[in-house]
Amino acid sequence: MYQLTPETTADYWEVEALYDTCFAPGREALSSYRLRDGVPSVVGLSHVARDQDGILAGAIRYWPVRIGADAALLLGPVAVHPTRQSEGLGRALIEQSLDHAGPLGWTRVMLVGDAPYYSRYGFSLLSDVVMPPPTNPARVLGRALHPGAWDGIVGDVLRWQD
Repeated sequence: MYQLTPETTADYWEVEALYDTCFAPGREALSSYRLRDGVPSVVGLSHVARDQDGILAGAIRYWPVRIGADAALLLGPVAVHPTRQSEGLGRALIEQSLDHAGPLGWTRVMLVGDAPYYSRYGFSLLSDVVMPPPTNPARVLGRALHPGAWDGIVGDVLRWQD
């Protein structure tokens, strides 16, 4: 049994260590990281999952981005410790965090990932949305949190600026 709670500043370095464990070296060189540089993650959506002993088992983060004048959430990274995979924790992190996004005013979410995996969560190809290179366009996926939220959204994904 895991407890999912919003990530706090006290969780930051432990979550970073989990990401280092789960992802290849150089993960921060990916184009999605350029969109995150200097931008705080979305409060209330980035979550951690801990077991009954308080040990970190998984984490998910969200970042605001823009596509033209339109706001979107950028999901990722999401990670589950290798010793905790295949327990449904990734699904819980994705589904429960997305359940919070709509009530916070977000209407659309996107990610860069494997379409066969993320389609089970309602994500599909965003053929008119362009991530910075060298992102593979076939991996740019989105999910509408409200009907029609992606209708008419086209263009380059840009770093959030207030």
